[in-house]
Amino acid sequence: MKKTYVLDTNVIIQSPLALSSFEDNKVVLPVAVLEELDKLKNDDAERGSNARQAIRFLEDLRLMGNLYEGVPLESGGLIKIETNYSNVDIPSGFHHDSNDNRILKVCKGLMDDSENVILVTKDIIVRLKAQMMGVVAEDFTTEQSPVFEKQYTGRMDAYTSDKAMSEFKKRGINPENIFTFQGFDRTPIEPVPNQFFILHSETNDKKTLLGRYDGVKIVPLRSINEEPFGVKPKNVGQRFLQEALMQDADVAPLVIIKGTAGTAKTFYSLAVGLQHTYEPSSKRYRKILITRPNVQFDEDIGFLPGTEEERIAPYLRPIIDNLEILVDRNENERYKNEKQLRDKIDELFYRGIIVAEAMNFIRGRSITNTYLIIDEAQNLTPKQVKGIITRVGKGTKVVLLGDPQQIDHPLLDEKTNGLSYASEKMKGSELCFQLTMLPDECLRSTLAQDASSRM
Repeated sequence: MKKTYVLDTNVIIQSPLALSSFEDNKVVLPVAVLEELDKLKNDDAERGSNARQAIRFLEDLRLMGNLYEGVPLESGGLIKIETNYSNVDIPSGFHHDSNDNRILKVCKGLMDDSENVILVTKDIIVRLKAQMMGVVAEDFTTEQSPVFEKQYTGRMDAYTSDKAMSEFKKRGINPENIFTFQGFDRTPIEPVPNQFFILHSETNDKKTLLGRYDGVKIVPLRSINEEPFGVKPKNVGQRFLQEALMQDADVAPLVIIKGTAGTAKTFYSLAVGLQHTYEPSSKRYRKILITRPNVQFDEDIGFLPGTEEERIAPYLRPIIDNLEILVDRNENERYKNEKQLRDKIDELFYRGIIVAEAMNFIRGRSITNTYLIIDEAQNLTPKQVKGIITRVGKGTKVVLLGDPQQIDHPLLDEKTNGLSYASEKMKGSELCFQLTMLPDECLRSTLAQDASSRM
């Protein structure tokens, strides 16, 4: 039985392609949605861009037929603008002129006409209201990733023979020679390109080696003895993290790092970036470009006073905190002269070694020979992250950092954010290195590590 999907505006604003994502079913847009798109179309931010894209799509359909009667889609479905059902009864206390409630009226009216209706909305409150009215409601799932616990981590523990371990540095290890245990039974492994491994001896669990699957064999880490910008890895996760970040842009133009706060994601990314932009002997990139998506900030930056640098400065405080440690490695002397410390950091920005820009100003550009760090990438939408990755120019390395369990965007969660989306879509790409840092690899403080594991 075919279904009738009624779309809320927030679905279209996050993913304009949703209009054509429901196969051979019927898609209904209440006129309230059109009115909201009309109000948003002049916005400078991402939602304005998405509203305009959706409107252009509807214009193409208008030229093909009458949207108020329904226009066929290439998928075999039908899209229709619905202007009826304004007088449908709704529960007492619901305001009749609210756009959310106008959409719910359309759903109820279509149901009364015996249509198999599903409301698609990213608004949890609207889904709760729908339940009160007996309307089936769901989130837009086309771009959803698995829950965080089931997402790809880029790392794995495995076992192999002592003979294979003794030959590891010279020959690597073939995938057919690694396995896990289920009870007492060996289970073969199908590794993913660029997946990291902690290899255990089958006779002595404490005897381990670290490696990476290069698409052919499990091979030793290349950067095991490196210390980018004087930073030494302090745990297994940081050794894997260093390996991913130290690869040339032509080998690993995309690195995706997920994990809880305090696991050195940003710190290590900055250290490697400085090593490859500031140090003449290992210079690979023109500059480090940093951006941190922030929901309110990205919408309102155009209306704030001052230069772009002055406007985004408050949002870069976490970056500055990490730079304070990197530019002065002496913990006992670091904060004795605050002005001198700040001058060292200011010099990095003044000389253009580090550049900070708002996400809005990056969209649509082709960025070349740059070490691009996108911190807090869990607050990106799938469309935003696709727009960034697909516009990367030659010689640029993109580093996506974030924690899918710490999201500020009101319409995103651990399954629908751009960081998780990129992780799942890029899994298996030979051009992408991925890693999830573990809670017990938190090094911020004893309290931070304890809280990370408990809260």
